[in-house]
Amino acid sequence: MPDNPIRFGTSGWRGVIADDFTFANVRLAAAGIAHFLLSSSARPHVVVGYDTRFLSEKFAEVAAEVLNSHGTETGVATRPDPTPALSHEILHGRLDGGINITASHNPSEYSGLKFSSADGAPALPEVTREIERLVGRVISGDHSLKGARPNGSLRHTADPRPAYLETIRRKVDLKAIAEGRLRIAYDPLYGTARGYLDELLRQSGTAVHVLHDFRDVLFSGVGPEPSEKNLAELAKVVKDNRCAVGLSTDGDADRFGIIDADGSWIHPNYILALLADYLIEVKKVPGGIGRSVATTHLVDAVAKYHGVPIYQTPVGFKYIGELIKEDKIVLGGEESAGL
Repeated sequence: MPDNPIRFGTSGWRGVIADDFTFANVRLAAAGIAHFLLSSSARPHVVVGYDTRFLSEKFAEVAAEVLNSHGTETGVATRPDPTPALSHEILHGRLDGGINITASHNPSEYSGLKFSSADGAPALPEVTREIERLVGRVISGDHSLKGARPNGSLRHTADPRPAYLETIRRKVDLKAIAEGRLRIAYDPLYGTARGYLDELLRQSGTAVHVLHDFRDVLFSGVGPEPSEKNLAELAKVVKDNRCAVGLSTDGDADRFGIIDADGSWIHPNYILALLADYLIEVKKVPGGIGRSVATTHLVDAVAKYHGVPIYQTPVGFKYIGELIKEDKIVLGGEESAGL
């Protein structure tokens, strides 16, 4: 039997486009996911999204076709959407899961596939191992791989944006931000948060300077990662325009970057600690704090100060997701700026 090309890591299956991330392999992955979903539901329903990378929307179409052919209903996004918005769509629509074609912050030659469970969180290792096993059975011929025979009755479009933005409006005091009369710079790094964060700020009446507000599948030759080096241009815009802060998100908007008013990059570890303190001290949200094993122990000090538990997880946001699902934490984060 040929080797199984589908191997899920800490955040999905990723590979170099046209090398190991191919249309043929996307079909295999989608078939494995379809068989997994059908093992627990006669008519599963999932959302299929994608990022701004080369061919992402085409890979999403192929995945949706395979899912439809196996009897899975799909809502296919009509534009690139952030990973958090797709997770919200799973919860909001009470779906069985979701597929997102994205390689997150990786360089432009990469693409990837993330599978999220019905709780909106990245699938846990026991789930992805089962999907890999099912892909192996497809390769061996024990399970079917139905071709591109889309069933129109199982296919519709999905737009996660309105419900996601409305939830943020309910949870975030945009009026207070507007009353601060702040000038904010924002760099989506050519990614999926274009039309999300900047739109929210504009609707609140905030003056927003937006960089890289268009699709560039090469990301100007650098990966869409909000690192200190990659946010040098944002830092200059913040200083030149006397902005209060510079904000940035990575390719699929599940990581963040912050630039202070003086143009300095603030390490995500400090932001995690500040947010945890704010949620507990000001918002009075009950619960502990979650962090990966590689994340700053500064959040441990915050937890100790407030007398709340600290939860340490392996690397991978899927484990933070488990703590959220169990309602144990007010905030969970990773050193890589996942929050």
